[in-house]
Amino acid sequence: MELLRHSDADGCARRAAALMADPALVHLALAGGSTPRRAYELLGALRSDWNGVELWYGDERCVPEGDEAANHTLASRVLEAPGAGWHRIPGELGPDAAAEAYALELAGVTLDLALLGLGEDGHTASLFPGNAALDSQGIAVGVRGAPKPPPERVSLTLGFLNAAGRIVLLVTGEGKRAALARVLAGPDPDAPASLLERSRLTIIADTAALGA
Repeated sequence: MELLRHSDADGCARRAAALMADPALVHLALAGGSTPRRAYELLGALRSDWNGVELWYGDERCVPEGDEAANHTLASRVLEAPGAGWHRIPGELGPDAAAEAYALELAGVTLDLALLGLGEDGHTASLFPGNAALDSQGIAVGVRGAPKPPPERVSLTLGFLNAAGRIVLLVTGEGKRAALARVLAGPDPDAPASLLERSRLTIIADTAALGA
């Protein structure tokens, strides 16, 4: 496991963008939420050629296409990647049908890099503590009963994420300090992000999240 510390969230965003800008990377999985927004704003200009790059998602909310809550809405709005292939999770189909459709689209693909976030409860993607989706096999899984709204989601499975060439966990803010400490302490099913494959894991965190 590699731990990269930065003084603030902007420094973390710049490091994450730099890692994702590697021209050797073709299949990239994007994270949702507000934390990676700055990284996406920076990333577009760091790659001179986006042709042939395939952009996927680690998870998505089951909301209508174009909904402001959708991960794809944010990422596609702020990441300028002309020529890239965008692979939206069709969350409007509902968790099971959307997961099945996305699994078919991802069949035969190995992610070169998966960018993920960390929730205050230790979740990553839409793999929450105690949720049956955490134990699912295959490529993608429909999620029900998520503790954060909306309760229905789609997530890549832990096994598929762990097969990525590199896993980057982007963590900023004091509110994530306890969850990050649990990840650093070692594998714990009650903190799903701690189950990410450590031989491929890079954690980018700011001082606020890491503490002294």
